[in-house]
Amino acid sequence: MEVQQFGGWYLRGDIGMSNQQFDGLDYVGFADPAVHGWHDEGDFDAGITGQIGVGYQFNDWFRADVTGQYRGKTEFSALDFYDTDGIPDNGDEATNEYHAKKSEWLFLANAYTDLGTYAGLTPYVGAGIGASRNTISNFTDNNAITGGGGFAGSDSQWEFAWALHAGVGIKATDRMTIDLGYSYLDLGDGQTANASNFIPSQTRPNPEPFKFKDITSHDFKVGVRYAF
Repeated sequence: MEVQQFGGWYLRGDIGMSNQQFDGLDYVGFADPAVHGWHDEGDFDAGITGQIGVGYQFNDWFRADVTGQYRGKTEFSALDFYDTDGIPDNGDEATNEYHAKKSEWLFLANAYTDLGTYAGLTPYVGAGIGASRNTISNFTDNNAITGGGGFAGSDSQWEFAWALHAGVGIKATDRMTIDLGYSYLDLGDGQTANASNFIPSQTRPNPEPFKFKDITSHDFKVGVRYAF
């Protein structure tokens, strides 16, 4: 019996988990290692991702799609230390405990190479470029030793983003393919609004945002591609 052929267009939907890293938290005053350092440079918890997209299968080995993904809020925490008078090695260390939340909207144009089908399994590799809207919110800076601290409002910024993909497609029906995938993502930077102290009368001489540098992630996801 001849297998029914469908057009090259397909819809896709995926859910997954993120495993995120970044190159460090930056703020005015952090640059001098003699008076500032880290007990814990901080990290983000794993988060849930959800994605939809539309694509086209050009032939047996090449396809492309565009995707939109929401990356759910994840918790951040870190702990630093500093000398309260700015003079190193005189025993007057204080600490700041940082907390924040992060989320993204990620939009990518992707291209894939299917590497042949073996017993119904089609491994693939791919890459994508696009933009990520990175939001940092609920940022707090708690200083238990001195009784001070501060906060920063939420801020969002668009950043160039890119991705590398690998995975395997499992043919479920003539129309439906189960997609088990991995993606390495570079989402650019994120930052808060300008920081303020908890006590309004104690203004910061140079109010600036806290910056999260070069956010990346190892994502694992499962999804469905449906031809129409």
